[in-house]
Amino acid sequence: MAKKGKGNRVQVILECTEQREQGVPGISRYITTKNKKNTTSRLERNKYNPFMKKVTVHREIK
Repeated sequence: MAKKGKGNRVQVILECTEQREQGVPGISRYITTKNKKNTTSRLERNKYNPFMKKVTVHREIK
């Protein structure tokens, strides 16, 4: 039987910070989920940016 009610996991969008600072055209974004009870601060992950062709820091945006 499936769980009922609203869960603690929410979808968040991660956007590249280095690309915005350097003014490179395009937007590198990833969608992931996080547990809003356990992780109250914004997520920060190293992800591949296809526009810059390297791994960069992606932070959660609102």
